[in-house]
Amino acid sequence: MPKVTEAHREARRDEILAAAQRVFARNGYRGSSVPMIIKESGLSAGAIYSYFDGKEVLFRAVVERTLELKSSQFASDPDSDPRSPGELMRQILQGMQGEPILTIAPQIWAEAAVEPEIRAVLSQVFERLTSMLRTELTAWAAAHPDRTGADPQAWAARITPVLFSAIPGFILQRLTLDDFDEQAYLDALIDTYPH
Repeated sequence: MPKVTEAHREARRDEILAAAQRVFARNGYRGSSVPMIIKESGLSAGAIYSYFDGKEVLFRAVVERTLELKSSQFASDPDSDPRSPGELMRQILQGMQGEPILTIAPQIWAEAAVEPEIRAVLSQVFERLTSMLRTELTAWAAAHPDRTGADPQAWAARITPVLFSAIPGFILQRLTLDDFDEQAYLDALIDTYPH
């Protein structure tokens, strides 16, 4: 029997997580089951259980994968000028349009409110994301002391949580308001935050 390569194992794991993400996005955590994920993936139960031993473990892995993929897209090009706060948030949110995270994020937040393990994963990812935001905001503030004051790091630390809240605001309004104007929201970010 040929030996399974690490690349093959990673590809299979990603395939399972992609199927699980689709199921969780469609049905929510509580409305999803491992048999649904097995059916969605087209794989055998044995294949799924050889990687993940239950729905909670699958959900945790989907949370980590989903948020990790998004956090890598938040980083800016180190050779470019720092983006203004509004432009930074607009580009982050534009990068999310059409992504599965838009439908699964509220479920992740809801589970994090009651499940300590999910909350721990979410906290780690949020810490990385806010650190990236703070870094870029500090660089922008250093270049614009007339708008931010003499201490760029203090300004960035103060404004980061406020800017970060635009992400769930955008996602929740997009999912729940029939007349939500995504482009108007994105454009308003430029008007709302210094540029």
